[in-house]
Amino acid sequence: MKKERSSFTSRLGFVLAAAGSAVGLGNLWRFPYLAAKYGGGTFLLVYIILAITFGFTLMIAEIAIGRNTRLSCIGAYRKLDQRFGFLGWLASLVPVIITPYYCVIGGWVVKYLVEFVTGNGLQAAGDSYFASFTAAQLPGVFNSPVIWFVLYVLLNAVVVLFGVEKGIEKVSRVMMPVLVILSIVIAGYSLTIPGAMDGLKYYLLPRMEDFSIFTVLAAMGQLFYSMSLAMGIMITYGSYMQKDNILEHSVTQIEVFDTGFALLAGLMIIPAMVAFSGGDTALVRESAGAGLMFGVLPKVFESMMFGGVIGTIFFLLVLLAALTSSISLTETIVSILVDKLHIGRKPATVGVLLGVLLLGLLSCLGYGPLSAIQPLGMAFLDFFDFISNSILMPIVAFLTCILVGHVVGPKFIIDEVETSGAFHRKKLFVVMIRWIAPVMLLMILGTEILKFLGVISV
Repeated sequence: MKKERSSFTSRLGFVLAAAGSAVGLGNLWRFPYLAAKYGGGTFLLVYIILAITFGFTLMIAEIAIGRNTRLSCIGAYRKLDQRFGFLGWLASLVPVIITPYYCVIGGWVVKYLVEFVTGNGLQAAGDSYFASFTAAQLPGVFNSPVIWFVLYVLLNAVVVLFGVEKGIEKVSRVMMPVLVILSIVIAGYSLTIPGAMDGLKYYLLPRMEDFSIFTVLAAMGQLFYSMSLAMGIMITYGSYMQKDNILEHSVTQIEVFDTGFALLAGLMIIPAMVAFSGGDTALVRESAGAGLMFGVLPKVFESMMFGGVIGTIFFLLVLLAALTSSISLTETIVSILVDKLHIGRKPATVGVLLGVLLLGLLSCLGYGPLSAIQPLGMAFLDFFDFISNSILMPIVAFLTCILVGHVVGPKFIIDEVETSGAFHRKKLFVVMIRWIAPVMLLMILGTEILKFLGVISV
């Protein structure tokens, strides 16, 4: 007899879990960096427009596919059309590649949290501390990035091991409200810093002179990272979704939650950074990725009154956000193994745990002992990030649009959505999935390849 598939016990549980997947490190360090680099308020406006059109279209398509097929991405795409069975394997590669290096960054977060908790925030704010730590050059066992990487992986695996209802749903119900409260507290504190109002104006007020095609492309790329699109996660979570769950309402709540959290992340970081740079946005523009969070923000916290407390709260917030996303990445891989190999959740989780540990060591040591090995001229972590986010995700999303928009037809998704309620953005969905989204995705892929080849620089 076929085993009944796990499911979320309520609509709220599904929304919080899916929103938790979307809210992660991308919101906290990638979104503020891109917002600063591409014009602050201009980027913000473009991102919001794309979130309610482009992001909504891809997310509702993926969740509907999962709910209809009740399968993880490999089986789901094959069930829609045998010729697109390869797409499920391609999509499943994304979390397989992302999860190990994401857990490495999660380990960095745990390390910095411990430093602030133990009163060593000033040490962590040193100019060379982050580079020395990631290069495994600091003395002592507990200064090794490997220790913190392993600790984070184990913490992540424990939640997934408990399953959908007892693990993911329960943790998300607690984590997501806490994330919101902590974000509001830190954002409010940042706005009290002298000079923060200049940063607030830069962040919120659009300026047409800052608009370019690269602003649009950067915002679209961020949507993938931020909303967990084109990596099988939303298909997996959709397969756990109950049929009476009003699908369009749930997707709308997820995109509002994710976009709202991204806006809060910008409020936490950009006004404070502009204030501490004397009103000059160049510091924020130049501080990309990990450098913004681990190399610059500890200095900001140490310059604040009660900076140790604020730093502790911030890195706790980052840890919770990282966990909600890495849990969903791990769950996607576990779901694939359970579906394809017909094994239990526990052996599947243990298998994924071992795989993440082995692959993650490459990224963990890629800036140190393994730095001499540079695939495509990149450190292992940067290489995995490029392959997954810049190449595979746009390809998966583009082929999903072709499958839904031109092979099985948009009516397939529309019918699934309307089994539980009205589909108010039906016309928008059809136009986006058939014509606009595929063109935009090809532009993203082409731009990333040209950037890698050095043809263009943005």
